[in-house]
Amino acid sequence: MSQIKKLLYFIEPYWRRSLVSLLLLISVVVMDLTLPRLIQRVIDQGINGGNMQVVITTTIWMLVISVLQTLFALANNLFSIQVGESVIGTRAPLLMIGSIILMFVTDSRLALMILPVLLATSIVIIFFVSRMGPLFMTIQKKLDKLNTVLQENIAGVRLVKSFVREEHEGSRFAVVNEDYADRNTHVMRFMATLSPAMSVFVNLGMVIVIWAGGIQSVQGDVSVGQIVAFINYLHTTMGPLGIMVMLANVVAAASASAERINEVLETVPEVQDVPEPQKLPEGRAKRIRFEGVDFHYNGTNDGLVLNRVDFVAEPGQTVAILGATGAGKSSIVNLVPRFYDVTSGKITWNGVDVRDVRQSDLLLDVGIVPQETILFSGSVRDNISYGRPSASEEEVIAAAQAAQAHDFIMNLPNGYDTRVEERGVNLSGGQKQRLAIARALLLRPAVLILDDSTSSVDVETETKIQDAMKSWLQDSTSFVVAQRISTVLHADKILVVDEGKIVAQGTHSELMRTSAVYQEIYDSQLGDGVKLEAA
Repeated sequence: MSQIKKLLYFIEPYWRRSLVSLLLLISVVVMDLTLPRLIQRVIDQGINGGNMQVVITTTIWMLVISVLQTLFALANNLFSIQVGESVIGTRAPLLMIGSIILMFVTDSRLALMILPVLLATSIVIIFFVSRMGPLFMTIQKKLDKLNTVLQENIAGVRLVKSFVREEHEGSRFAVVNEDYADRNTHVMRFMATLSPAMSVFVNLGMVIVIWAGGIQSVQGDVSVGQIVAFINYLHTTMGPLGIMVMLANVVAAASASAERINEVLETVPEVQDVPEPQKLPEGRAKRIRFEGVDFHYNGTNDGLVLNRVDFVAEPGQTVAILGATGAGKSSIVNLVPRFYDVTSGKITWNGVDVRDVRQSDLLLDVGIVPQETILFSGSVRDNISYGRPSASEEEVIAAAQAAQAHDFIMNLPNGYDTRVEERGVNLSGGQKQRLAIARALLLRPAVLILDDSTSSVDVETETKIQDAMKSWLQDSTSFVVAQRISTVLHADKILVVDEGKIVAQGTHSELMRTSAVYQEIYDSQLGDGVKLEAA
């Protein structure tokens, strides 16, 4: 329950509706408890007393209360559905408490005789609830494991088929599915014993009331109406107890889910804005400088990902970052929009430390094409205009043309209205990358980050994209992460990264003269070695 209580603050925006729902619920409970008293009055004062007026008047009141009860219950349901169904468990304890009180008001001697049955029933309920909580928590975990295996199989269906592992994955799913089914069956068998146990106690209570009440009625101490009312209150006491047990599985499931949710909600982001953030200087031109930057993903100095990184990206420049896999290229560009904070050193935008600026302000000036292309289900147009939903048709087309995507889009069945399936499975890798580039270009960002975003595009198309970007983003500061030497040849500045350090920087021609590492990369991809192999 502690996990669920942590989520109760989400109800704060709806406290008025919650209050109305609770008041309506209390009214319904009061009416539930009033009806047995009216039945007692009909029997004792009307039927036994031979007073037809009492019968008619009381019956009318019962009809009015029943109608109001229905209307109030309907209104309560409407309000509680809007807020959440948390108050529907509330009616059971209110009915139970009210019924016990009215049993003592109706006849204290009968109530005392029933009290041991109620206590025994409560002990059984506590036993079931205490056992069912952990059992249903286990079921939730088994279901979570089942869903994980299922999700992995669906997401990796092509990989499973390509490695001919269908039988293996089918067996793996069968094992977790059977484990879940066995646990579920065990819990259901345990719950199946509850209903007979509850029936025994209800029937035992009925026998006691009829036997003891009958004796007292013959002696003239209790009226028939009181006995009927007492039986009704007994039912409204026992019924909610059963309902509360049945809700134990809901509470257990909610607790398991709440625990997972709270893990996410209570996670403190590594990047925190300062209490009084600075504003970036006005204007699109952005001068970005790394000054002695060290970085580790855990915020410590052990096993640094980046080590003493120094460079300047001037406004309008294209800075290419070249290096082997794992050298730290993506880490550098992830620090630019402050996705992470540096371990030491600093990064400035126009002289302002990015840690002193609100992160959302930085991101307003950034367009990103990530290493892993992400598209959303929807139309091609929706994906391109994702960052600017208000963009005109002409602007969308212009961005697609700059990204060399317009031609292939027009060859799709419905052009820009063609539906992109989940994760863009109906498009090739190169097509997805070009759509992602168009999405970033449409923003006309002051800072553009391309993280190995043309790896699936042929060299000719890549060159056309680079040429279009020069005219499209003349005053933007661009970062291009690449492993392919052809991607960086015409960059204003090339950073050669090796094991987290910038081992060389300069233009292509400068690096060909001064950097042995760059020359080695060039020769391995475009140099004489490649030509000899081709011959």
